Amino acid sequence: MPAIQLRLGAFSAALAVLAVTSSGALAQKKYDTGATDTEIKIGNIMPYSGPASAYGVIGKTEEAYFKKINAEGGINGRKINFVSYDDAYSPPKTVEQARKLVESDEVLLVFNPLGTPPNTAIQKYLNSKKVPQLFVATGATKWNDPKDFPWTMGWQPNYQSESRIYAKYILKEKPNAKIAILYQNDDYGKDYVKGLKDGLGAKAATMIVAEESYETSQPTIDSNIVKLKSTNADIFFNVTTPKFAAQAIKKMAEIEWKPLHFLNNVSASIGAVMKPAGFEASQGIISSAYLKDTSDPQWKNDAGMKAFDEFLAKYFPEGNRIDGAVMYGYTVAQGLVHVLKASGDNLTRENVMKQAANIKGLELGSMLPGIKVNTSPTDFAPISQLQLMRFKGDKWDLFGEVISGDVGG
Repeated sequence: MPAIQLRLGAFSAALAVLAVTSSGALAQKKYDTGATDTEIKIGNIMPYSGPASAYGVIGKTEEAYFKKINAEGGINGRKINFVSYDDAYSPPKTVEQARKLVESDEVLLVFNPLGTPPNTAIQKYLNSKKVPQLFVATGATKWNDPKDFPWTMGWQPNYQSESRIYAKYILKEKPNAKIAILYQNDDYGKDYVKGLKDGLGAKAATMIVAEESYETSQPTIDSNIVKLKSTNADIFFNVTTPKFAAQAIKKMAEIEWKPLHFLNNVSASIGAVMKPAGFEASQGIISSAYLKDTSDPQWKNDAGMKAFDEFLAKYFPEGNRIDGAVMYGYTVAQGLVHVLKASGDNLTRENVMKQAANIKGLELGSMLPGIKVNTSPTDFAPISQLQLMRFKGDKWDLFGEVISGDVGG
């Protein structure tokens, strides 16, 4: 008996040692390139120059937000090292900068690179390298393709979902309207047009009377607007980036063309579009939102808006408060911080993507009430809800309910 007890005692001791070493193994820190005990290196690509430079402020806002996070102790004790490069919204340049970030700077992930053509140019490269292309700053529908591109994930509501929401409104309010479309001649513009056509269904063929495209290399779209006015359309769908959106609004006022005007969400910034175009010329334009509007007095005492204002005052005083791109950068940076915190001490690229694909009901203070961030391993579209809004006076007025524009929904 004593021998058996001795053996059992030895066995118990061995089990205890095994348990200690196993929990030690579980608690071990895991890192990929770009992460250490003290740092998380994040790559980013923005159009600080070129035709889409109005969006460059997104990168500046993110940089300021990560400064705030670092000042408050970082993420699980690690400081964010944010490396951001200019690609001038030129896909060949984007490729060059992505390679530099991955191969020279050795970042853990590429966060929120901007634009549909630029992201398209680097998608295959980043997926082949298994580097997260996380929360891309474009609403193209194709970023939600976890089967073929498991390392790429979108952020904002996708363009087709947004267009379908406009189509729902048009079919209900103006079912016999004639629609003229101006769109950027790339995947970004075509995605919006597809969404509108799908949303209108069989009526698209008779309702859409003109589709006019423009190139980002054009200095102006004045001639496109004059051409569209000649179609006598009573609805205008304006699928442009900020510089061209402001030009379109100005030109329409100049030639007194007054259709019901739908403006895509990515150009609904008061600071970057409506104000430069002129508030008088912008009256009655309809767009959609998922973020709170800083100029809307209803959020004056809102906790989320107060936090945003405190961030601007302390870390980004030069930021234009009424530029929607600033609020966008602030919000998506919070999304990344959520994912990195959830990753804990397992800062591998695989685990970062795993955490990004398992966000459940995340509410961020800058988003409209009722709108939440949700992802799953089969759904890489974090935000799919929007609310319609109309421009009145010097601000956007929300109307109707929060609508889900899920493609296929």
